[in-house]
Amino acid sequence: MTAEELVHVSWPNKVTELVRGQLVVREPPGAQHGSIASRLTYYLGDFVYRRRLGVLYAQDTGFHIESNPDTVRAPDVAFLARERAGAMQDRGYARIAPDLVAEILSSGDRPAEVRAKVADWLAAGVKLVWVIDPRDGVAAVHRAAGTATVGATTLDGEDVLPGFTCAVSDLLL
Repeated sequence: MTAEELVHVSWPNKVTELVRGQLVVREPPGAQHGSIASRLTYYLGDFVYRRRLGVLYAQDTGFHIESNPDTVRAPDVAFLARERAGAMQDRGYARIAPDLVAEILSSGDRPAEVRAKVADWLAAGVKLVWVIDPRDGVAAVHRAAGTATVGATTLDGEDVLPGFTCAVSDLLL
């Protein structure tokens, strides 16, 4: 399947992604997941928009990050710096990788799938990937340079959003 074909796929009450040409269909995330994504979007949005740093994208916005075969991934929250935001098109999936991506773990997520998703984001050029684990109240922070911090209790914007910090506990109910 291609990204253009995925645009026309409709699976009621399901979430879809495309991974190297293969359709991936999942159950939608639960209420806790949505609440965490909303809180993170709120904190990031306040920081980003007050400073006019770029644009945030809401849960499940698709990004076309690989071609032939196509990969379209949909993070829970994404940030694209202002100088790159003009590359977004009105229709279809964005053919650009965000600068920062946040993924929130759900109870059904398999560790190997999460690692593959993080690897896809980093290979596409994402500079910072936060994987938030609500069950343990921590995050794993993956960087383009290949380093990672596991068990972080604070999210830091590092060189992508200098000055941004947020305690993981502030995102949880």
